[in-house]
Amino acid sequence: MVLQRPSRVYFSVMAVLPSFVLFLLLVIPAFAKEPITFEEISEQAARAVAQDRSNDAIRLFRAGLKLHPGWAEGWWSLGTLFYDQDRFSDAAAAFRRFLPLTPKRGPAYAFLALCEYETRDLDQSLRHFRAWASSGWPGTRETIDVAVFHFALLLTREGKFVEALYLLTPEVVKMGNTPALTEAMGLASLRMRNLPEDCPPERREMVWLAGQAAAYAEHFPPDYARADEYADRLLVHYDTQPEVHFFRGTLFNFEKKNSAEAEREFRKELGISPDHVPAMLELAAIDLGDDNLEEASTLAKRAIQVDPQNAEAHHIMGRVWLAKDQPEPAAAELETAKRLAPTSSNVRSHLAIAYGKLGRVQEAKAEAALAISLKKKEDVPTTPQEKLKLATEPEQR
Repeated sequence: MVLQRPSRVYFSVMAVLPSFVLFLLLVIPAFAKEPITFEEISEQAARAVAQDRSNDAIRLFRAGLKLHPGWAEGWWSLGTLFYDQDRFSDAAAAFRRFLPLTPKRGPAYAFLALCEYETRDLDQSLRHFRAWASSGWPGTRETIDVAVFHFALLLTREGKFVEALYLLTPEVVKMGNTPALTEAMGLASLRMRNLPEDCPPERREMVWLAGQAAAYAEHFPPDYARADEYADRLLVHYDTQPEVHFFRGTLFNFEKKNSAEAEREFRKELGISPDHVPAMLELAAIDLGDDNLEEASTLAKRAIQVDPQNAEAHHIMGRVWLAKDQPEPAAAELETAKRLAPTSSNVRSHLAIAYGKLGRVQEAKAEAALAISLKKKEDVPTTPQEKLKLATEPEQR
């Protein structure tokens, strides 16, 4: 058998083999080192955040959470890092993991609601904004402003127009007629159940004119001349559109209570929108004040027929029965109104009168006491958020 001569490659490999073996002896122990501890990960993650190394921080927080899934601070930090990168779906997932791990959930509700707004999970977003409001509206000034704005947009989408405007008004006072606030005010003022991004293009000018009028009326001090200027332009261009005359009427009412101009506009709205319950109730209240009881009764009954769950419709109908000195049907209507709006001092006060006329003395006293208590709370200077019962306590609707 003839032995072949080894190739040059063979000699080259043999020459470097000792060095390769030495390399393995040095490197293998390094790979065999114990895994980094949770404490080290958390320290490195905090350092990465402080140094604005967001991607490194995200990687480290994820590693720490694999070791310790109950790390509340880790989920919170991961959520805020994702939020700052507009990774809203990932941020929402992190905030959902954070919520059951902490008793102070308020700020997380706000961030989670904002993330869900961006991912178009709008019903959940509104639910979490309400949870945030119920926990006391916590957060930095910037967070609160952003959350209040989006909360108002979702209330408008749900048809809670008065509540939406109640939230938007102080934002206008603080920031003025910004394009975003003007559009939001216009949508709520025209009772359009649209988000700004869903507003039909052909209605954007109408919304803008209404928003400008509403914003100037809410300035501090109010600039009614500018408000009327934009409202009049709205009428010139959109006289036949639903909600335009109702908005103009409410603006007249805002400037001078129960004016003839407001009544005219509400009647025009009913001519365009025969089932417009808010216009019916405004007119019924005017007729009641003028002792025109039959007209007020007709309008209130029609409003109840169209919207049986409207507390104010039952309240006005109860007041009409009281004015006619018929306390029994008055009490029935006012009890319905109380069930639908249990925090209304006016409803309680009129119910106390009805009970008194019926000889139900103890019930009358109880309702009168509750009316006084609720009125005191209404009169205490508070933020709009603290007074926004309809938005923060939907279970009472």
